[in-house]
Amino acid sequence: MLIKASQRSVPNSARGKYRNPGEALTFFGVKANSVVVDVEEHRGKPDQPQDPLAKLGYVRQDVAIGFAEVGGFKFVGSSEVNANPKDTKDYPGGVWTLPPSYKLGQEDHAKYEAISESDRFILKFQKP
Repeated sequence: MLIKASQRSVPNSARGKYRNPGEALTFFGVKANSVVVDVEEHRGKPDQPQDPLAKLGYVRQDVAIGFAEVGGFKFVGSSEVNANPKDTKDYPGGVWTLPPSYKLGQEDHAKYEAISESDRFILKFQKP
């Protein structure tokens, strides 16, 4: 099954003739019949047991990798672009305490604003 969605504006679509997605995928080692999946999630504490329901919104990175590998995907890389060491992951409203949700409303708003958004990981998987 192939699912495709486009959010490209008309000007971006007009530049499409200059883009070479096939060449880009080849450059990155993605074969024509491969499935590539990126997963972004709120990073849980690695030294804490994983809540099976992730009620506070956090998932351990090793658990996410394990789920994907059980599904036949191979872990091929990660990015720390959304890492946030200020996220202590121990808020009364879970990850939704932080911006942009601010689950607690104005309660300790400045404190949570200073922390900013949650610590998140991005994982890349490929299924041959």
